[in-house]
Amino acid sequence: MTTDARRYRVHTRILRDGAPALVLLDLTTVDDPADAYEPVVARGEGYDDELAETVAGLEAGNVVTARLDWTGPDAVAAFETVAVERRTRYRFAADVEGLFEAAQETWQVARADGESVGSRVTRDTDGDPNGALYVFADPAGRDVYDEFRSGRRPVDPLVERVNEAGPDADGDTPGDGDGFGSLASRLESVDGDDEDHGGETAREVFVLSPADGAFVVVYVVFRRDGLLAETVRDTYEELSE
Repeated sequence: MTTDARRYRVHTRILRDGAPALVLLDLTTVDDPADAYEPVVARGEGYDDELAETVAGLEAGNVVTARLDWTGPDAVAAFETVAVERRTRYRFAADVEGLFEAAQETWQVARADGESVGSRVTRDTDGDPNGALYVFADPAGRDVYDEFRSGRRPVDPLVERVNEAGPDADGDTPGDGDGFGSLASRLESVDGDDEDHGGETAREVFVLSPADGAFVVVYVVFRRDGLLAETVRDTYEELSE
């Protein structure tokens, strides 16, 4: 059976029974949030020509439009068609040493306020917004980093909040007077050079677990090909795709 084309987020590459495969998160809108981002496993090799090249080039975080063939064994789908819609990229790193100051400060503010989640907009040296920073408590008995890494806790709502922020968006940012409500009107200053289909900019998203911290960082950098994303990649050698 071949499904109609749907939008998926490429979450990670895995081995399924020793064979390369990709975990996709279904981006179809659903009525119940608990049913959102259903994971789908698709075969990662065995394709021909242009399709083989496209599948080989898929990166974690990419949004794709794909038609899947479910006639194969073991509930593993195969790509019948796939096209990259947005080249946002996700990177994960555990046991990070020397976490950057903005993340530490955001966590300190959240703790002082008695909150388990903190956020702020970061800016470059000219004062222009260049990223949305989130910190999450990592309570005993849970591994929040692993939840993000495995896809059990999706990163997508945080990215979508950046992509869809408008003048009436809610959510103040602790430690920073500029909430997400005023963010959208200023995104034009950082968008443009690395836009994907549909006019939406490709982000780079870093999920970091500090070696000595009780929290997890999700940093949505507005431009995948910008200076900030390059700096974060160069700073933390642990980062993997």
